[in-house]
Amino acid sequence: MEWIALIAAGLCEVLGVIALRRVALFRSFGSYLFLTCSLGSSFLLLTYAMNFISMGTAYAIWTGMGTAGSTLLGMFAFGEPKEWRRVFFISLILASVIGLKMIT
Repeated sequence: MEWIALIAAGLCEVLGVIALRRVALFRSFGSYLFLTCSLGSSFLLLTYAMNFISMGTAYAIWTGMGTAGSTLLGMFAFGEPKEWRRVFFISLILASVIGLKMIT
């Protein structure tokens, strides 16, 4: 269950990035509410996961998911450059996350 919470925390982190973009564009109450709920959920789920998974592993996986997810979202949804170097380094982050899961 703690790994599911950690994955959900990473997904909420990516939603937080979407919310940040929305706040930058619209600055409405709904945008701020979306930002607060997504990042708040991310932190709550991360806190829960850290009760069962070591802090270093949980934080590394959470930040890796957030970084990779945000970069991929930027490339595919917001038109950021799709260079092979970016994809290569994202794959390194994902390989590291998988490696941490395998040794934990």
